[in-house]
Amino acid sequence: MLIAPSILTADFTRLGAEVEAAFEAGIRWLHLDVMDGRFVPNISFGPLVVRALRPLAERFGAVLDAHLMMVEPERYLEEFVAAGCQYVTVHVEVSPHLHRTLQAIRALGARPGAALNPATPLSALEEILPELDLALVMSVNPGFGGQTFIPSCLDKVARLRRLLDARGLDRVALQVDGGVNPATIGSLRDAGATVAVVGSAFFTPQRSPAASVAALQAALSAPR
Repeated sequence: MLIAPSILTADFTRLGAEVEAAFEAGIRWLHLDVMDGRFVPNISFGPLVVRALRPLAERFGAVLDAHLMMVEPERYLEEFVAAGCQYVTVHVEVSPHLHRTLQAIRALGARPGAALNPATPLSALEEILPELDLALVMSVNPGFGGQTFIPSCLDKVARLRRLLDARGLDRVALQVDGGVNPATIGSLRDAGATVAVVGSAFFTPQRSPAASVAALQAALSAPR
């Protein structure tokens, strides 16, 4: 299972150093939570931050994954891909022409993803699965870091895993975002998730990125 730290909870006064420490600890997937203050009740950052992190990611061969929590994401696709994002994920709740948006992401040379909020049924994603390289299940209501994992989302992850397997779509990354920590990551892996987005349980004053990686890997290795 890939661990994808979210920079949302990092110390932005020393963001480059924190991200570099994560890469030095073995991280090769960085999650970028982009919020517009409209789709979610918060504002985070834009393509300039992505562009600033790109040289670090290229030096370590790491993936930059943009999770666009915004209305009208299609207006900004080109900017985020040009800034260095290899994956771009949009929400089904704000994409009435989702197929067209996913095609636009792929045409720009990036890998398209689609995200579901906790209350959005899995059926909203079912028809578009073959067009995806990434399916994201939100396990908290998006907008803020440090929230508690919603247990019912575990079943949604398991059902999506079965759906992907039944259709021969094992190439699609199954990502989970929200409340992921050493206590929840093992259950998510067992349910079939392949990429775990970790925010406040990764970038924290209480431990270094290397210690966070060790804690998460220990949880994944523990007998169940």
